[in-house]
Amino acid sequence: MNTKSKRAVLAAILLLLVLLVFALVYQNQERETEPISKTDYLLNTIVTVTLYDSQDESILDGALELCRKYDELLSPTTETSELYRLNHGELPQDEEGFYELSEETADVISRGLSYCQLSQGAFDIAIEPLSSLWDFTSGEGTVPDSSAIEAALPLINYQDITLEGNRIRFEKEGMGINLGAIAKGYIADKMKAYLLEEGVESAIIDLGGNVLCVGQRPDGSPFRIGVQMPFADRSETAAVMEISDKSVVSSGIYERYFEQDGVLYHHILNPSTGYPYENDLVSVTIVSDESVDGDGLSTTCFALGLDKGMELINSLPDVQAVFITEDYQLHYSEDFENEITLAE
Repeated sequence: MNTKSKRAVLAAILLLLVLLVFALVYQNQERETEPISKTDYLLNTIVTVTLYDSQDESILDGALELCRKYDELLSPTTETSELYRLNHGELPQDEEGFYELSEETADVISRGLSYCQLSQGAFDIAIEPLSSLWDFTSGEGTVPDSSAIEAALPLINYQDITLEGNRIRFEKEGMGINLGAIAKGYIADKMKAYLLEEGVESAIIDLGGNVLCVGQRPDGSPFRIGVQMPFADRSETAAVMEISDKSVVSSGIYERYFEQDGVLYHHILNPSTGYPYENDLVSVTIVSDESVDGDGLSTTCFALGLDKGMELINSLPDVQAVFITEDYQLHYSEDFENEITLAE
């Protein structure tokens, strides 16, 4: 091989080495931009946090730890939680009958009471004496005795809750609070605030169907969030929305239910009758800036029914909704298509 040929071979080898180096660098960059996520079982559901612009797993741990902290405060069934102890009269009580709450628990209750007022009691956080009679989680649910339901009804009235700062008092003995219809949204907002403090600008917080988008994808495109098809597999959607920096929350009869004697009983209870709402709706999905609003409004609108629920949504700024009726028709709020892009 002459000198010229040797130089050509050497140049080719150098070129291959350069290309190999570039390929490895590109591959590492691609690997570094892959999202990371962690999942835990909290709030009686599957909780997942996914980061799209960070590889710092300690941030994921911090977000889940924050969720765990609120679970330990607000669980209605964990005997050490602050809410359980409140409902069972185990917190310190002053001479006026007030219990002292943590700032966080008082704040969640305050937000819940605002939706009780907005719905004029169709949504009522004082539903614990009734909700504790129903079992929608074990898979072995049965309809409670009618006499027990009748005994619980007089105890369900948010107007009999007095909240003054961090102090709370029940006006009737035997009352209790269930925050299941608003707590997840409140907690998701707190988790988002934590992620932003940690410098995260692209993430998804999923609290068992309560989805809160932090910003958008790193490339500037929106996230795609599906409206679940009722009673179908979670992968089957009725619609897919393009969402950036907003919350998507659904309430539906397909989430927790059981059947007895051919009748389906779901977990959204009517505080006036003691039994599940019957109003031809199967789900309500709310798109809002804050997840606590989506949580409160999804249950409120389900309780109000299609006409009154849609009237409420159309009266509120920066909130959109999708109602699905028993015939599986989708009903959108009046400005929905102007504000939300539906993906193909």
